[in-house]
Amino acid sequence: MTTAIDGGTMPLFAPGNRTKSQAHRRLYALYEVVYTLVDMLAALCFVVGSIAFFFEAWKTFGTWNFLIGSVLFAAKPSLRLVRELHYLRVGPGRLAPAHDG
Repeated sequence: MTTAIDGGTMPLFAPGNRTKSQAHRRLYALYEVVYTLVDMLAALCFVVGSIAFFFEAWKTFGTWNFLIGSVLFAAKPSLRLVRELHYLRVGPGRLAPAHDG
């Protein structure tokens, strides 16, 4: 899918989108940090839920952890879509050379 912005085009989910400008690189890094945190929290919820299921008194707590972990895992593709839409708001930019600092 390609979207026209300000006379240019920018395909959604194209690997080069993250390097189109310094703003795109910053957005990519920010969204990767959030994506990783969501992933880690989801995994933690599943581990805690699994441990809770060893004890009868904690099964409800474990079930809630599974549900929260599932919602977090479901949020991950949404984060990627929001990132791509954020790129569109920034605009197509010009392909910028890699920057070391």
